[in-house]
Amino acid sequence: MNRKSSTLAVAVAIALGLPVAPAFAQSGAQTLDTVIVTGTRVADRTVAESQSPIDIITPEALQATGSTELATALSRALPSLNFPRPALTDGTSGVRPAQLRGLSPDQVLILINGKRRHLSGQLNVNGSMGRGSSAVDLNTIPVAAIERVEVLRDGASAQYGSDAIAGVVNIVLKGAGSGGSLALDLGQYSAGDGKQYQLSGDTGVGFADGRGTVHLAGQLTHQDRTNRAGPFNAYGLPGNPTPNTVNWPSVGVKAFVVGDPEVDTRAVSGNAGFDFSDNLRGYATAIASNRDITSFAFYRSKNHNAATSLLYPDGFVPEINQYLKDRSLVAGLKGGTDGGFNWDVSYNYGYSRIDFATRNTMNYTLGANSPTSFHDGALEYTHNIVNADFSQALDWGLAYPVTLSFGGEYRQEKWNQSPGEPNSYLGSGAQGFGGFTPINAVHADRHNYAFYAGLEADLTDKLSAGATARYEDYSDFGSKTSGKLSARYAFTDAVALRATVSNGFRAPSLAQQSYQVITSNYSNGVFVESGTFPATSTVAQALGSKPLQAETSTSYSLGLVLQPAERLYLTIDAFQIDIDDRILLSSTINTNAATNALLNSLGINNVTAFRYFNNSADTRTRGVDVVGSYNIPLAASALDLTASYSYNKTEVTRLAPSPGVLTSLGLTTPLVARDEIGRLEDAFPRDKAILGGTWTSDQWTLGLNATRYGKFTVRQTNAALDQGYDPQWVLDVSASFKPSEQWTLTVGADNVLDSHPDKVDPAFTGVNAWGQMPYSNYAPAGFNGAYVYGRIGYKW
Repeated sequence: MNRKSSTLAVAVAIALGLPVAPAFAQSGAQTLDTVIVTGTRVADRTVAESQSPIDIITPEALQATGSTELATALSRALPSLNFPRPALTDGTSGVRPAQLRGLSPDQVLILINGKRRHLSGQLNVNGSMGRGSSAVDLNTIPVAAIERVEVLRDGASAQYGSDAIAGVVNIVLKGAGSGGSLALDLGQYSAGDGKQYQLSGDTGVGFADGRGTVHLAGQLTHQDRTNRAGPFNAYGLPGNPTPNTVNWPSVGVKAFVVGDPEVDTRAVSGNAGFDFSDNLRGYATAIASNRDITSFAFYRSKNHNAATSLLYPDGFVPEINQYLKDRSLVAGLKGGTDGGFNWDVSYNYGYSRIDFATRNTMNYTLGANSPTSFHDGALEYTHNIVNADFSQALDWGLAYPVTLSFGGEYRQEKWNQSPGEPNSYLGSGAQGFGGFTPINAVHADRHNYAFYAGLEADLTDKLSAGATARYEDYSDFGSKTSGKLSARYAFTDAVALRATVSNGFRAPSLAQQSYQVITSNYSNGVFVESGTFPATSTVAQALGSKPLQAETSTSYSLGLVLQPAERLYLTIDAFQIDIDDRILLSSTINTNAATNALLNSLGINNVTAFRYFNNSADTRTRGVDVVGSYNIPLAASALDLTASYSYNKTEVTRLAPSPGVLTSLGLTTPLVARDEIGRLEDAFPRDKAILGGTWTSDQWTLGLNATRYGKFTVRQTNAALDQGYDPQWVLDVSASFKPSEQWTLTVGADNVLDSHPDKVDPAFTGVNAWGQMPYSNYAPAGFNGAYVYGRIGYKW
């Protein structure tokens, strides 16, 4: 295998993993030498030798902003990652999903130390990016535990199985048996709210004469809520809502709470290893976190119901509380022989539980005797995985050995939906978030097994290539086979080309197949009681549903790596991803008399809208990622300049017609209406650019980072209410001073110019709730404004 350092290697290193923000600043040699574990089965493959584009994000990059959330930090480092901050979307307000390359949040695979991370119990069912998705909760992982993040921007189902359509995010944890850090972060928004503090740290411990290591990390975080709601601005004109009725307060009163939730987080992790001998090593990784999240539902006026004033004479805003318990453990043994045979056998346990409660609320049916707090039930996800991975170096007479890899996996999944206390669902149920009923209780499970094999080799000093195939069989929907081909060719020291082609799939999650609930939603300017029904349920089948099938994908990528001048590096990667049978949550379809009669005959009452999951669309996503870096050495310091750009466009290439039964019931809203199509095509920035510079001396580090979020469009069921939002620039600045080798003092401001996205058109009163919801939930940079922070750090 070629280990020569060359200008081409440095160029490839920059192309695959160098900073896309100033916080990434590090030497090309450091990036070049990083051994990766994502997208390859070769034991000692480095960034420079990877055949697929892969970004390496350092812990310094993750901690370079004021954010205490991993997902937010990643979105500020990667132009292809989108992480908006929706509000008033029930559980999604607290457990927010992230998307890669404009695709669904559950179409990217998350790994910890190369092992599959479990899904969250949360299912996103309301009006936000990622509606209908069941994804991993990135914010359960303590940032202090992270050694680096490897982001593979390529399809990889043949290597890892289901979900790896848009790419793979592999979070590699610190494992050293020495060293550590402590940090205290404080900050708040310039508006005076959203105060945050975090105490975090990590430490490594060695034992047994250096044969064993344990690296521990933890964090305690508190975040106050923010509120960017506007006042109710209806002034009694004809057709305007009447103040102090339904969800409307008095004119000019700011009654809604629209912003970030209140969050308390505790998270710990341990990453351990022990060498039993030169050829046998044991390892274990454990992560545990608890998060207490309080978000908000829609305001209820004092006349919302005849019973409202009995407990709330001035009206009330229900609080939706989520208490999240997240646990994971991976333990295994790995070893090798002098003949180049390596093996790794592991067990992987993951568990997520979300308990829901509604507070500051009431059940109208219970009148003056109603409690003001209810336990609404819980969502749980569990997986148990056994992996066996093997590789063998083969001598085929080439310049370097060929790596044969093969292995298998057995995975068992469970998803439970548990009912709340009786008063949470009795009659009208708890206002804001009614409890799950015993009828809605779900105990779903499935299992699957998989086998894979692959070859990877440096065929010559200039050409490397790989091929992988994988077969999986699921107990609930059948089997899938996927494959991948990849190659890299260096024309000269200044020009290299890489390419991949693959097919993959994503299995429908147990939550998508099983979730059922009736809850309040604000849809197209109307408050509705919406029922979400499983595709295999009697109700959904009566409304035209079919059992869910797996999504399938075909992906192509082509990348060019250039070094036009000394210390200047540029890479251009184009891609296309075709996905068939995308799993969507249907549009919220308002009922009519005929539909209500049908639902009543099936025992479903008081529902004014319905929806269910379906495989109704095919899409094509095309895009390009561009990354450039230039280093300027100075007399006693250095200046690193970086630029990155991501463009992607998704188009719906097939849309299945609505079931005939909907037409026969007299319903005119399509199963997948234009608002849902807009979520697939337009509700995220088509492009995103990051420009940055970092000046570093022995004691000072100054950073400047400008991000341009491209335009996006939010479609409504009524085309007259569609709105396009202009691009938004966000400027982040920071300054760090090191009085000694151990101490670092940092001050900074994210969005220092207090930039805000466009507001919802004031004329669209049904969209902005008459001024009370002034910003779009799809705004990629959020709408909180400037955030000022300070950090004190100590390392040893």
